Amino acid sequence: MGRLTVRRKVRHISADADRVRMENLAVEEPLEIRVNGQQFSVTMRTPGNDIDLVHGLLFSENVIATRSDISVARYCAGTDENGQNTYNVLDIDLASEAPLRPHNLLTNSACGVCGTSSLEQLRRASVHDPSSSNLTISAGLLAEIVAGLPKRQKVFATTGGLHAAALFTSTGTLLAAREDIGRHNAVDKVIGWAIQEELLPLHDSVLVVSSRASFELVQKAALAGIPLLAAVSAPSSLAVELAEESGVTVVGFVRGHSMNVYTHPDRVN
Repeated sequence: MGRLTVRRKVRHISADADRVRMENLAVEEPLEIRVNGQQFSVTMRTPGNDIDLVHGLLFSENVIATRSDISVARYCAGTDENGQNTYNVLDIDLASEAPLRPHNLLTNSACGVCGTSSLEQLRRASVHDPSSSNLTISAGLLAEIVAGLPKRQKVFATTGGLHAAALFTSTGTLLAAREDIGRHNAVDKVIGWAIQEELLPLHDSVLVVSSRASFELVQKAALAGIPLLAAVSAPSSLAVELAEESGVTVVGFVRGHSMNVYTHPDRVN
């Protein structure tokens, strides 16, 4: 597996010092995903939990619905200048022989929907309707869960450069936590983990993210049946609109015991 951090020499300037020192940087590398031998996408990500990432990404792109839809996931040969495997090419074999619909998906660490041609394509109906969830959670427990997220961010603690996503039960039990330089990748990783554990729909789960709540994160939550998305920062207007339509509770600016509940507020008590 590739490195998660690299050491680099930097010039550090502060009020009382100007010196050279070593700093940790979060690794960002491309992952080429091939499906049935054809290139499907290239995404910039932090190496680690790539199998989770691919399950989550293919699920959000409506390529797979369950774990059994993938028969094989393996790293292909790809080497660096030293002849070492880069682990940056994943080959996926689908269990079904149905032809793969055309994709032109190029994602980066800032945007997870860069290959989608129209807004209408982005609004995908979920077979795991979050509206059918009876989940409720106390504001105090939700604040406690979000406040504890930095403890799950081991690489962020040394680099300050990664997003995190975590799945919790409505009683506050951690199910999975993942880090990535892309917030959408971090969410794909935790949802991909849930797919492999055959836990969908995630009607009793809370998704917590260290970033803002964007349209794409609400969409990923809705597709997996997650009824509540909590973020440490703000949601976008389109994220709130989609959440209202799809039955997802969006909570933003969760800091200390303060928070804003933007949609479906009855789930927070």
